[in-house]
Amino acid sequence: MLDRGVMLPSSFQAVRALATTRVLEPPDLPDVLEILHRDPVANAFVATRVEAVGLDPWRLGGEMWGWYDGDGVLDALCYTGANLVLVNAGSEAVAAFAERARRQGRRCSSIVGPAAATAAFWALLERSWGPAREVRAHQPLLATSVPSAEIAPDPLVRRVRRNEVEDLMPACVAMFTEEVGVSPLAGDGGLLYQARVAELVSTGRSFARFGEDGQVVFKAEIGAVTEGACQIQGVWVAPEHRGQGLSETGMAAVLDVALREVAPVVSLYVNDFNLRARAAYRRVGFREVGAFMSVLF
Repeated sequence: MLDRGVMLPSSFQAVRALATTRVLEPPDLPDVLEILHRDPVANAFVATRVEAVGLDPWRLGGEMWGWYDGDGVLDALCYTGANLVLVNAGSEAVAAFAERARRQGRRCSSIVGPAAATAAFWALLERSWGPAREVRAHQPLLATSVPSAEIAPDPLVRRVRRNEVEDLMPACVAMFTEEVGVSPLAGDGGLLYQARVAELVSTGRSFARFGEDGQVVFKAEIGAVTEGACQIQGVWVAPEHRGQGLSETGMAAVLDVALREVAPVVSLYVNDFNLRARAAYRRVGFREVGAFMSVLF
């Protein structure tokens, strides 16, 4: 499950002579799913979208590019929507996808994926797509398949109800702004972001602990869900309640529900500089299984 080692080829021309890329279409779905299911944890984000809507670009929210090796076998993917994500990409695939992306021009707000492949991809694109607003070169990918043995779940953490979306939104905005560095309300006034929050609530994938005043104390969501794995995102504790262990007990509660009702493996990724969060997840029982990298624009 660790990143594939990626060495850059000497030129794009050499890669194009050996292999090709193209936009994948609905008939390619079985082959795409086979690649995504090779690593359910690392590929959870892309797999959950493809499993839900297939490969039609309009429904997918972007294109899925495929890379074919010298024998004409589909062996790597690149999802290009609001996020650009590489899947199973070795050095030749990385270079071929980077050349296609360079010719098309940047349309995404971030590049996210396995660290080695993403670093090689960004090295090829930085001159034409840069500068990035921020590069997070190493984000440990964590996973577990068992409930926490050390931390008792917080009994006050529960699914957010549909009539509580407005109460939840300030915490979601605060989390996003802290994590990404920009407000999700910019641009369209937050309409798309609020719709995503509401979707997670309506599907039972948003969890929170509310204080006596009705304010959110802890929150987290299960953002990506496939048959093989799910991914927790948006973990946040209100600033005035930090340092009390609520992230640990809250995560233990979400982990319990996720393993019982959602998927056999639960994952998340975290910034390597967030030592407090990494320690909390380790105490809950998550173990490092790989690394991601994010390039933010």
